[in-house]
Amino acid sequence: MNTSKRTGLNLTFGFLLVLALLYLAPLFLVLMNSFKGRFFISNTPFAFPDAQTFVGLKNYVTGLVKTGFIPAFGYSLFITVFSVGTIVFFTSMTAWVITRVKSTLSSSIYYLLIFSMIVPFQMVMFTMSKMANLLHLDNPIGIIAIYLGFGAGLSVFIFSGFIKSIPLEIEEAATIDGCNPIQTFFLIVFPILRPIYITVAILNTMWIWNDYLLPYLLIGTNYRTIPIAVQYLLGGYGSIDMGAMMAMLVLAIIPIVIFYLLCQKYIIEGVVAGAVKG
Repeated sequence: MNTSKRTGLNLTFGFLLVLALLYLAPLFLVLMNSFKGRFFISNTPFAFPDAQTFVGLKNYVTGLVKTGFIPAFGYSLFITVFSVGTIVFFTSMTAWVITRVKSTLSSSIYYLLIFSMIVPFQMVMFTMSKMANLLHLDNPIGIIAIYLGFGAGLSVFIFSGFIKSIPLEIEEAATIDGCNPIQTFFLIVFPILRPIYITVAILNTMWIWNDYLLPYLLIGTNYRTIPIAVQYLLGGYGSIDMGAMMAMLVLAIIPIVIFYLLCQKYIIEGVVAGAVKG
C-alpha cells in the first residue's frame, strides 16, 4: 500500500472516529448525569459525578416509582414485538405478490404505499385518531394495526427491491415440482428473505420502541409506553426531576441498544442486497 493511500485511509478513519464520538457524546452525558443529584445537573451538566453530586442509584429508584416504568416497559415490549412481527409478516407477502404479479392493480398498490412514505404524519393524525376511536383501535392490540399501516410503505419498498434480485427461475422450479403460491413463498422465498427480514425488523423496532406521538394520541395515559411514562416526570410550572428523567432514559435506551448491537451487521447486508436491482 502506497503512502498516499495509507494517508487517505488514516484520514477517513480519523474522521469516522470523531463522528462516532460526536454521536456517542449525548448518550454518555445522559448516563453520567443519571448518577448526579437533580439540582447539580443543570449547573454542571458536563462535569463527572463527585463526592458532592453523586447519588448512586437514587435517581433510578425514584424514576421507577414515579413513572411506573415496569408496566410501561411491558406495554412497550408487547406493542413493539407484535407490531414488528405483523409488519414483517404481511409486508413481505405483499411485496412478493406486487413484485411478481405484473398488473395495473399491483402497480397502483405499490405506488400508493410509496406515496404514504412522503405524507407527513401531522396531516393525518387527527382523522386517524378519530377513525381509530370509532373502530376501537385505541388500545395496545388495536395500535398494532395502525403501526402496520404506517410501516407498510418503507417495508414493502425494501422487500420489493430485494425480491427483484431473486431469480424467478427458482420459483418456477418450485411450481413445476408441485408447490402452490403459498408453499412457494414460505418454502422457497421466505428463507431467502432472511437478511431483509432482520433489516426491516431492526428499522421498525427502533421506530416503534421510541415512538411517542402515536401511542400518546391513541392509547394516552391508559396504557403508558416508556416515552409517555418518562414525560410524567415533568412537574407543574415546568419543573422537571432531571435526575430521574436521565435514569429512565438510560433504562429506555439499553434494550434498543442491545438489540441493535446484536443485529446491526444485517442492516447494511440487507439494504445492499435489496439495492442490487431497482
